Amino acid sequence: MSGAPGRTAVVTGGAGAIGAAIADALRAGGHEVVVLDRGEVDLADADAVRRAAAAIPRCDVLVHAAAAFDRFTLAGLDLDALRRVLAVNVEAGLLLAHAFAPGMARRGFGRIVFVVSDTFYGPPAPDLLPYVASKAALIGITRTLAHELGPAGIAVTAVAPGLTDTPAAREGMPSAAFDAVRARQALPRTLTPDDVAQTVAFLATDGAAALTGQTLVPDGGLMPR
Repeated sequence: MSGAPGRTAVVTGGAGAIGAAIADALRAGGHEVVVLDRGEVDLADADAVRRAAAAIPRCDVLVHAAAAFDRFTLAGLDLDALRRVLAVNVEAGLLLAHAFAPGMARRGFGRIVFVVSDTFYGPPAPDLLPYVASKAALIGITRTLAHELGPAGIAVTAVAPGLTDTPAAREGMPSAAFDAVRARQALPRTLTPDDVAQTVAFLATDGAAALTGQTLVPDGGLMPR
């Protein structure tokens, strides 16, 4: 699982608990890490994303972990909120892949990892409509780009974590929800950001060279795939 020294990783959402853990894990593996988050760039603004990408001279590993989490049901359909979720969660990742894939292709190596969610397999609440829709789109993009970019040596994967113990999740959900999810998992332990980060870090290594087009689900066995 070698090969990281000299490689640069770009991580979106690095200010969040999961994104920060991913950045740390990639650094520990020898990557130089560039973080793109709200403080650096408005990921809902396509032009801002393009400018941010143009300022980064090299990207060997792209991890799109940023996510907008606006919530509404069909009855409360909010197109502005939907467009923001899709802009941050889907379009920003696609724009960055578009910007960095040519350089990856020239070097004959690249990794693109989209952080999605196991809620795609079993949405737990109807007001997660925009979030789940955006993650479903990324899974489709993963499968499609894997075929387009594979001949250039670029692997494209997705990571779909389960309910993870982060400050944002704790703020938005009662402790009983964590207990209920943990009880349903095959591995009855509360998931941590490092569980996600280590999965992503593995996908960035040479040891994951044969993995592409796949969605890995580090959720303790809640949604076996």
